[in-house]
Amino acid sequence: MIHCEHGVEELCPAGAKLYERALRTGHISAEDTAEAPCLTDFGLLHPALDDLGRLEPVAPAAALHRLLRSSAARIADERRREERLLAQFEPLLRAGEPGPDGETPTLRLHSGTKPINQAITDAMAEAAREVLCIQSHAGLTGPRARAAVAAARERDQAILDRGARIRALYQHTLRHVPAVYGGFEQLRGDIEVRGLDELPDRLIVIDREVAFLPADGDGALALEVRHPALIKYFVTIFDRLWRLASPLYPVLEHRPTVNGITPRQQAIAALLVEGHTDAVVAERLGMNIRTARVHIAKLAATLGSESRAQLGYLISHSGILDQED
Repeated sequence: MIHCEHGVEELCPAGAKLYERALRTGHISAEDTAEAPCLTDFGLLHPALDDLGRLEPVAPAAALHRLLRSSAARIADERRREERLLAQFEPLLRAGEPGPDGETPTLRLHSGTKPINQAITDAMAEAAREVLCIQSHAGLTGPRARAAVAAARERDQAILDRGARIRALYQHTLRHVPAVYGGFEQLRGDIEVRGLDELPDRLIVIDREVAFLPADGDGALALEVRHPALIKYFVTIFDRLWRLASPLYPVLEHRPTVNGITPRQQAIAALLVEGHTDAVVAERLGMNIRTARVHIAKLAATLGSESRAQLGYLISHSGILDQED
């Protein structure tokens, strides 16, 4: 039988039984400990002075006292280790705290959905002037997403009630997501939403003082930014995208077709010419792959294409990519 390693506080059944027998008889042979070497390892048995092949038990009280003393020494070592860690990290903790003039760290990383949402909620609670938001289509569907949208709606209404305004950029596919688009009609206040075919990942800028953006691909990390130069850069990018975007709310602007090609098909055509697959086209334009393929089929039918290679050629020579949205 193989003996598994364990601590003295978890004495194995074989060891406990053998130790008890040694206490009753006063000794056992060394051969008897083959299945419980822990007894000698823990100092519960020791060789007899007159016969090394015989093992005698240490009195339980003496063994317990010695083991407790060892445990106390380990605890003391851990406490000293804690003190060293505190001494080492104390200046680092101070570096992350507000300074004497009320300064806060310019960059802070948040990990986990709950801490990220709490950090955003705390910052939103202080919003008094303006919130800028970029939100791609990804993540706007499903039960959890609908619950998150409902919670965000309450948070947005509180911001609007304080007299602040909200400007939000979404993908054009937002109009086909009732849980989100319909929610705007329930808000009261200065809110305006515009749409683009393609958007960068999520961005929130609050009062032009703090911004939040993803720090990884799956949304498990978020970066909180308070550096003035970075905030200014984010706002500049937002404003440029805003000027290029089409109104979605409170006024929905229907973009005109060009030679029978819809703006959505124009966006798809541009990506097809770049050589992207259907899956990439769908992801970048915020639609499922089935919808993307329906649009591609309609585009091919409009241009009279009979193959994917011919479609690319016809798009390039049709002039539709030279038209503005």
